[in-house]
Amino acid sequence: MRPCIPRGVLPVACAAVLGWQACAWALNVERLEPAELEQLHATLTRLEPLITAKKQDGAANLLTWEELYQPLAPEERAFVESMRGLSADALGATSHYFGETLEAQDLVPVGVQQIVKDGAQKSLDPQFLPRPVLEAYHTMMQAMERDLGKQLLVESGYRSPAYQVYLFMFYLSNHDYSIRETNRFVALPGYSEHGYPPHQAIDFINQEGINGEDHPEEFEALPEYRWLQEHAGEFGFIMSYPRGNALNTSFEPWHWHYEQEAQ
Repeated sequence: MRPCIPRGVLPVACAAVLGWQACAWALNVERLEPAELEQLHATLTRLEPLITAKKQDGAANLLTWEELYQPLAPEERAFVESMRGLSADALGATSHYFGETLEAQDLVPVGVQQIVKDGAQKSLDPQFLPRPVLEAYHTMMQAMERDLGKQLLVESGYRSPAYQVYLFMFYLSNHDYSIRETNRFVALPGYSEHGYPPHQAIDFINQEGINGEDHPEEFEALPEYRWLQEHAGEFGFIMSYPRGNALNTSFEPWHWHYEQEAQ
């Protein structure tokens, strides 16, 4: 096999991954270099049919590493492996390191969810949650419905580490291709509460399609959010990233994780 040395970038380490030899990229975490940008776009383009098919099947969030690597050329696999190997602790903004949970999980589908936005119904992508988290979510939403006549939906539940690294690469363009800045908004694999069922996160969206991701103040103004602030702890849910959090992660009023002992 020819060496996978990118143009203008020396590999910092090599490792055998799924039977092939990967030479890691020396990524510029402040902003990707031109050769790195070229490789990023090539990798995302190669993955697009796979991700589209997985979304259509409702299984994108369950993507495995084997599935992610399979369509990629050696250089693209090496690029993904370099992203996977980044240490969020060295980037200045991180959640806790949970590790990549690889064993089978008792994940169950949330079910069909629809929002009404601009007068039209839209189905959300299929989502999965650990069974105890889904049960606690349903119980909490029943209480919210009694109090407000409203519920929040699950826009994002469990996300596998492989899908998490894809999302991190996909959203780099939103942050001028800065790994350091993107890490304030999108966790690296192993650092995401979405990929760690014992500390499972849910990203909420309201029934009118307000999720706050572009404008957190919109979600913050919702009566559903104020209800969460007052009552979510009764059901084991805690907001992970309040304003000015010690993890230097962006304010995410829609992102709550489940802690069974918190009830």
